[in-house]
Amino acid sequence: MLEPVCQADVDVVIVGAGAAGLAAAQHLTRAGLTTVVLEAAPTVGGRMATEKVDGFRLDRIGRLLSTSYPELRRTPGLDGLTLRPFSPGVLLHSDGRHHRAGALTPRSARGALTAARALASAPRLPRTTARSAYRPHRGQSGVPRPGPLGGPLDQTRLTAALARLAATPPERLLTRPEHPAAGSQAARGLPPRTVDGFLRPLLSALLCDPELTTSSRAADLALHSFASGRLCLPEGGADTLPELLAASLPPGTVRTGVHVTAVSTTTVTTRDHGRLTCRAILLATGARDAARLLPGLRVPAFHPVTVLHHTTDEPPLAEPALLLDADRGGPVAHTAVVSQVDPSRAPAGRALISSTVLGVPPSAAPLDAAVRAQLARLYGTPTSRWELLAVHHTADAVPAMPPPHDLRRPVRLLAGLYVCGDHRDTGTLQGALHSARRAAKALLADLGVQPVTAEEPLEAAA
Repeated sequence: MLEPVCQADVDVVIVGAGAAGLAAAQHLTRAGLTTVVLEAAPTVGGRMATEKVDGFRLDRIGRLLSTSYPELRRTPGLDGLTLRPFSPGVLLHSDGRHHRAGALTPRSARGALTAARALASAPRLPRTTARSAYRPHRGQSGVPRPGPLGGPLDQTRLTAALARLAATPPERLLTRPEHPAAGSQAARGLPPRTVDGFLRPLLSALLCDPELTTSSRAADLALHSFASGRLCLPEGGADTLPELLAASLPPGTVRTGVHVTAVSTTTVTTRDHGRLTCRAILLATGARDAARLLPGLRVPAFHPVTVLHHTTDEPPLAEPALLLDADRGGPVAHTAVVSQVDPSRAPAGRALISSTVLGVPPSAAPLDAAVRAQLARLYGTPTSRWELLAVHHTADAVPAMPPPHDLRRPVRLLAGLYVCGDHRDTGTLQGALHSARRAAKALLADLGVQPVTAEEPLEAAA
């Protein structure tokens, strides 16, 4: 039973101990406010959950992070977070071959920008002429097989486009015209083969949106993060990040197993633990639970995500690469030998292969068969003897962001009542942490409390 408190005993009650709620608690406690975080589940983390099975650490959703996320550096409590990067760029599987794409280095970026200036003043080649400008791979029949990135000129255009995105401040990206991402990629000046073979599968993986109905501004932010950093995973599993945030809060701040049934600006009512009074309340739950406590709060649509975890004796791919199917020949959007990226996620002598299916999947048995067939093609090795460790399906995995989408939705509902989470910003970890910082800033301003340190302008975050 939580002890009832007087009005001055607790400054802020945060409902929800996911990444956003715990990050907000970090900002508020460092500003000197007494804070309590209430979580209905028995553990912290929300959707950043990791299942432990026989020495394996299996993420339920396994969202891809980027080393360039600003909030990973700005959020207190994450100093001990270790990020395990994938190989630069991604691997594309097309026509039975692997092609590296999107591996941007400072030298290649400068060279690409120089080439881009020259290309900008040069007339566009007709499509037939551009195809004859290079010698594509030929199959046994002698029929040309151009790669998913096209020829050298097309690859230079792609590198230049990514370099421009990396160099563009996020606040400028937010001022661009907004359209569905699927129809806006051709405007980048890239050939259709590069758009279909690289940008579409990459954006589908980054946004968890197979149809690319997402706002083009959100897509630009995702590509900006990709081009300016490296895709990565938290060492030890996704739950490492919220556990770090919780562990560095004052003892007793986080209380799990507490079901909140009602909120007002100064009172939180729980199912089994009485009432708490406070000066302000911050809802940091998922969008559906937030709307249940505050009827009328908008609930977005969601992108479902299913993750299948397999294990085998030998890794089917030696490098820690993210592998995309440019041919889209099955349900898997992207896959990786996760134990090559982060060896702590599998016991010694075992390889962990994690594959992500976007959208609503069929039942588990037909899905596993279809995934194994596709993985055999992608990795070029039989998969029939692989052991299926787990299938995790999350219907409300990622908030949808169709245009028009406000990437900075209000976090202050009224004085004393605030809300944060990836449904208030971008549907990423960066968005969740950024919304937490925005909510904490608004709450501190209403209470007349100054942050501990001067913060970077909120508009500068991706």
